[in-house]
Amino acid sequence: MNQSILILLGSLLIFSSSEAGAASREAVYGEGAMVSSRSTLASTVGVKIMKQGGNAIDGAVATAFALAVTYPSAGNIGGGGFAVIHFEDGKVITQDHREMAPGAAHRDMYLDDNGDEIKGLSRSTLLATGVPGSVEGLLGLLRDYGTNTRQEVMAPAIKLAEEGFLLDTDLAKHINTAGQALFKNPAAVKKFTIDGRALQAGDIWKQPDLAKTLRLISDKGRDGFYAGETADLIVREMQKGGGIISHDDLANYRAVYREPVHTNYRGYDVWTMGPPSSAVLVLQMLNMLEPFDLKAMGWGSSKAIHLMIEAERRAYADRAEHLGDSDFYDVPLDMLVDKKYAQSRFSDFDINKASSSEAIFAGAAPAQESMETTHFSVIDKSGTAVSFTTTLNSSYGNKMVVPGTGILLNNEMDDFSIKPNTANQFDLIGREANAIAPRKRMLSSMSPTIVSKDGVPVLVTGSPGGSTIITTTLQIILNVVSHEMPLEDAVSLPRFHHQWKPDRIIYEKYAFSPDTLRALEEMGHVGFSAWPYGRGIGDANSVLMKDGKLYGVKDPRADGVAVGF
Repeated sequence: MNQSILILLGSLLIFSSSEAGAASREAVYGEGAMVSSRSTLASTVGVKIMKQGGNAIDGAVATAFALAVTYPSAGNIGGGGFAVIHFEDGKVITQDHREMAPGAAHRDMYLDDNGDEIKGLSRSTLLATGVPGSVEGLLGLLRDYGTNTRQEVMAPAIKLAEEGFLLDTDLAKHINTAGQALFKNPAAVKKFTIDGRALQAGDIWKQPDLAKTLRLISDKGRDGFYAGETADLIVREMQKGGGIISHDDLANYRAVYREPVHTNYRGYDVWTMGPPSSAVLVLQMLNMLEPFDLKAMGWGSSKAIHLMIEAERRAYADRAEHLGDSDFYDVPLDMLVDKKYAQSRFSDFDINKASSSEAIFAGAAPAQESMETTHFSVIDKSGTAVSFTTTLNSSYGNKMVVPGTGILLNNEMDDFSIKPNTANQFDLIGREANAIAPRKRMLSSMSPTIVSKDGVPVLVTGSPGGSTIITTTLQIILNVVSHEMPLEDAVSLPRFHHQWKPDRIIYEKYAFSPDTLRALEEMGHVGFSAWPYGRGIGDANSVLMKDGKLYGVKDPRADGVAVGF
């Protein structure tokens, strides 16, 4: 993308009527600030806040609230997420505003009298909804590390909801694809139609109920969501429809700052989120792969891919056994990030032969022991960087809107282990570590990550994609650090995914050459399956800083844009 286009994007009126096209594969560059997100409007909001003097935290909070308006399948105030922040002085913090199980939740709440799963109960009902954390998390980040007021960073999102914005072809199609499920809910029908008809490209889409809720948050802070009118409406809907979130659940929700998890990979520091995120798997796999020269093997070679699949197989086996909310379960984090442990997991690795997932088990812990999500990356002129991933779990969550609020509700309870070794919607299994308990946070695959060198951020990345989030993030880091690719190649090149069980390899078109595929099959790898959904695996909106310049790439697998100045 040439500089004149960048300047044009940076100076766009936030509510421009120009239609957003497909994301460019090319990197956008600048020196003042950069945001890469799924929504052109949201990226522009974040950059404008920073151009007016805000820092990266101000820009990230403004972007997140704007995404709740402009990308409703995953941007949200009714869900939750994680943030990783790397400050200019080298300090790294992580914030967990993941949803929590309501106080009335219990271990067997989705099972019948025979102990069998009741299909759909954890995904498509009000009982599927965890206590939302996004509002508490965003306001906490702004309070603790921002420089702008709540009113300043929320004003663009409120204006987008009140005055509306031009609906582009991609978003109109996305909403209407989900329409059959959405339109079973009367409040969703109100939100996602105009005069009773389905939304169409070219419509000016206004969301007055959501605008009112956002204004209450702007005026009253957390009490605009977790108390008062909004809380009353949420609880009333729960009581009416069989949900269990109470006023106490909302009033008592708190975001948590957690210690970042960290490893050093080939001279680079890699920082990410600890449990209840599964991002420690990214570090574990990097530790397994570090002794091998991936660059010499060549990107896309059967040797490199075989190596990565075997690392993924072992890491996901550990996920099923060891990961959950560390406030409730003694997660063996020190073990999982230890380089010696990583190498011990690879002690049975055969460079010429695939392992069987049935023969791979979790490593022994010490005795004391959606798919719809959206990720955006932000960096400001000081070098402060924010990696932020947020979700409702399924696309549009449980497809239910709280009447009078415009709030789409999450279905995150499905991310718990409903029953040991019972797969969730992403075919991930879990056990005791991720069992349901009151006020516990469900395990997540979200993996916002920042890579730095000598205390300076180099790469800000992450992705949506359910269980594929972890392997997407891994591959981008390897592409940048091991293969020394420019960011546009690192993000754009085709990806693949393995998660232990089911024993299969999902891959994008052109991820494997015919020769590579044949070589992998000869090694004994099984279950090859072309990626069946949408444009590809993940949507890794990333930012890179190099030689004082900022480079932003919007993943070409989905619409949106990187914007900088």
